Amino acid sequence: MELIITNIETIPGKTVVQHLGLVQGNTVRAKHVGRDFMAGLKNIVGGELKGYTELLNEAREEATGRMVEQAQAIGANAVINVRFSTSSVTSGAAELFAYGTAVVVE
Repeated sequence: MELIITNIETIPGKTVVQHLGLVQGNTVRAKHVGRDFMAGLKNIVGGELKGYTELLNEAREEATGRMVEQAQAIGANAVINVRFSTSSVTSGAAELFAYGTAVVVE
């Protein structure tokens, strides 16, 4: 079953028939020495820090996947009002947190 994920409170054309509660997923990622070295070089010449962009994209995908697994485990077919948050855990490591409201829609 394909789960609908959205950052808005409703899904156009669908009706929420059951509210299942908050679902969440997270991951903690540490910096990579090679990425740090390349980021240092980019600070000199400027430009996108592609290594960090990739790291954040991977972290978002992993956190979202864990949120989706939790939603499916409780019988949801959609997660609405999805949000992302980040926080520093320790020097060189950060948490990416995805959360939303699991619902059943028709």
